[in-house]
Amino acid sequence: MRDTSSNQDTRTGQIGLGLGWRIAAIAIPLFIGLFGLAMLGGGVRLIAVGGSWYYGLAGLALAAAAWLLLRRRRAGQALMAAIWAASLAWALWEVGFDGWGLVPRVVGITVLFLLALAISPALQPGGKPGDKPGARRHRFSGLQGGGLVLGIVTLTGLGFLLGHEVLPDAGPGDALASNAAPAAAAAGDWPYYGGDASAARYSALARITPANVGRLERAFVFHTGDLPAKGERYSPANTPLKVGNDLLMCSAKNILIAADAATGKEKWRYDPKVPGDAIPHAAVCRGVAVYTAPAMPEGAACKTRVVSTTLDGRIVAVDRNDGKPCTGFGAGGQVDLWKDLGPKVPGWYAPTAAPTIVRGIIVVGGQVRDGQDEDAPSGVIRGYDAVTGALAWAWDLANPANVHGPEAGKTYTRGTPNMWTTAVGDEKLGLVYLPVSNSSIDYYGGNRSALEDRYSDSLVAVDVTTGRDVWHYQVMRHDLWDYDLGSQPTLLDYPGRDGKPVAAILLPTKQGDMYIFDRATGEPLTPIGTVKAPKLGSVEPNALADTQPVSGWHTLRKAPKREAHMWGFSPIDQLMCRIQFRESNYAGYLTPPSSDRPWIQYPGYNGGADWGSVAIDPVRRLLIANYNDIPNRSRLIPRATADKMGVQPIYASKTANAAAAGKGEGGASVYPQVHAPYAISVNAGWRNIGTGVPCTAPPYGGIRAVSLDTGKTVWDGPLGTARRNGPFGIPSGIPFNIGLPNNGGSVVTAGGLVFIGAATDNLFRAIDIRTGRTLWQDVLPAGGQANPISYEVNGEQYVLIAATGHAFMETGNSDAIIAYKLRKQDAAPE
Repeated sequence: MRDTSSNQDTRTGQIGLGLGWRIAAIAIPLFIGLFGLAMLGGGVRLIAVGGSWYYGLAGLALAAAAWLLLRRRRAGQALMAAIWAASLAWALWEVGFDGWGLVPRVVGITVLFLLALAISPALQPGGKPGDKPGARRHRFSGLQGGGLVLGIVTLTGLGFLLGHEVLPDAGPGDALASNAAPAAAAAGDWPYYGGDASAARYSALARITPANVGRLERAFVFHTGDLPAKGERYSPANTPLKVGNDLLMCSAKNILIAADAATGKEKWRYDPKVPGDAIPHAAVCRGVAVYTAPAMPEGAACKTRVVSTTLDGRIVAVDRNDGKPCTGFGAGGQVDLWKDLGPKVPGWYAPTAAPTIVRGIIVVGGQVRDGQDEDAPSGVIRGYDAVTGALAWAWDLANPANVHGPEAGKTYTRGTPNMWTTAVGDEKLGLVYLPVSNSSIDYYGGNRSALEDRYSDSLVAVDVTTGRDVWHYQVMRHDLWDYDLGSQPTLLDYPGRDGKPVAAILLPTKQGDMYIFDRATGEPLTPIGTVKAPKLGSVEPNALADTQPVSGWHTLRKAPKREAHMWGFSPIDQLMCRIQFRESNYAGYLTPPSSDRPWIQYPGYNGGADWGSVAIDPVRRLLIANYNDIPNRSRLIPRATADKMGVQPIYASKTANAAAAGKGEGGASVYPQVHAPYAISVNAGWRNIGTGVPCTAPPYGGIRAVSLDTGKTVWDGPLGTARRNGPFGIPSGIPFNIGLPNNGGSVVTAGGLVFIGAATDNLFRAIDIRTGRTLWQDVLPAGGQANPISYEVNGEQYVLIAATGHAFMETGNSDAIIAYKLRKQDAAPE
């Protein structure tokens, strides 16, 4: 008997194979055709607004190839090969070997090409009507297709390597001899928000080095116990102080806590009972201050006190030893900051930064929630006696007569620029340096007073004994971009005109420029130039400043964006962003707000440099700055339209705190700007409407070392991996260091390391200060959007960061404060 099982199996396989190929031969061409039609439609729109012709032509060709493939013609594959080759040539012409630039231009088309090759067995070999599908193998064999894929992967990988800047080795600078490290830092403490009185964010500890940092381990995890209730937004951002054997910190809602610096064991806590409705954008407490009263006897209660502000507008002072309120300070240990600001609206005025204490005067400003009303709480900055809490002075920039408070029945000048970040002071000169923001309405300036325009976006030196300004320098004139000063300045020595070191102050800005001034006189010590400001589309062209200052020493700002810089995961979402780019007003840096169409703001209002500021190594003469590199896309909304949208200011109802920002096109936030002729819609980070990822190509943020002696970049690279990021909010798990948006700064150590969290990948990393390369990292339970510190206990060096997350950065919530140290046998001698 003849065995027929083999033939039967073959016939069965052929039947199954034929059905599969018939389905694929319909589904794949349809998919290619729909993809092509989408590109064609969008491409025609892009051509109409003056953009690239590639998408329209490629879409038409894909639709034609899909039609041929549906008819089982090999010519469809040949056309797909031509589309792929043309796309590759166009991609290389437009972005070269930039790896991220090649992704949307090459990967999607390559996938479509491979899908077309995959249905080869279902196609007619020569296109003759009578031929059987699969009668002979097409010239694009599986082996050749695999080689093609390998070639694409190799090409893209080469693009990433060539597109990533190589980080040169940076040795110690020798152009200017450095001063010794500050005494407090050398003693192993961290007694100021910025590390020492100069706010350098530098630790003189050197036990942790590039050689042993890989053996860091968690020493302890302290939990504050302060987590958001339902509906609350938290961005704690706390930087604890280390004084003696104590860590002194505040939680998101201003609970003051002391913990053992070696073990994390709690010693005491004081809860000022901040109500939830006091939360502004999010609950934030960036830090506290410590003050020792020299005139009080040793052992007296509150001789050394912890001073903090609260979200509901108070200064509180408690005894450092037991956390009990200092009853002689204000009323029962508290001072009311709402006094003389006008009607109290919870969440509108909210101090969030660490206080600055100079010559026994507590200097505080406060965040005034942006974009609500021109008639907003005053941005007045006040000084209070650190022992009694009595008002020492008030700096009301629009009314100097208010230095001792306004007249009875009146308030400090409403709607003026505020100081929401942390100041820095010089005890010897008796000056406190105030980084001032812009007015309460960010994006329209037609109603601002002359004094608002004079002082907004200025570094102001105020005599801490009198409250009178000594000098100021304005780094942005008539600011319409929310480029307020968010970074704490840093005190340093810098060469004067004669080459000798002078007492100086360094100011980073959101627009990326960095300035250095003589801190006694305000004289610029580094070159400052000007640029002509565009007026494209402006609703107030006559009020715009004609020129703006720019630093001739160093800027984090990069070249203007072009259509080719638009990005996506596929040609379709990149095409959407290219259309948005062409439909926007954009004339480069300083394009003014417009109403006729959206405008692109680059850098966006997160910087450049933001509140994390910079760290300075005084020995190696290096400045370390992390920065954002991502635009905003915004649009002014006429008042009548905004009213129809129902956008409400914060004071409109009991639920206004949640409703103050409405939603606009593409998920943009809309703010009412009451009493201005326009509301504002802001797409922060300019996200793609479809995928939710930014419309511009990575990197979205980086970290850079700058020579203090020359102002030149020593190394620069992206900061942050894509492990938590991806289209539609789905984590990609990609470990590549692509560069992410970041908030929070770094600490530099004498051991040659930069420690930083900041990025939205929720990693805490150690970077070699010589090369910029990451040597160690740890996964945090939530984002490390806080400035880390380094300190010493019992001869061991610790590094600590608040891994508490950040609402705006979408990095989760946690109450964990995490400290690291070396295993004892791994510590290197200092």
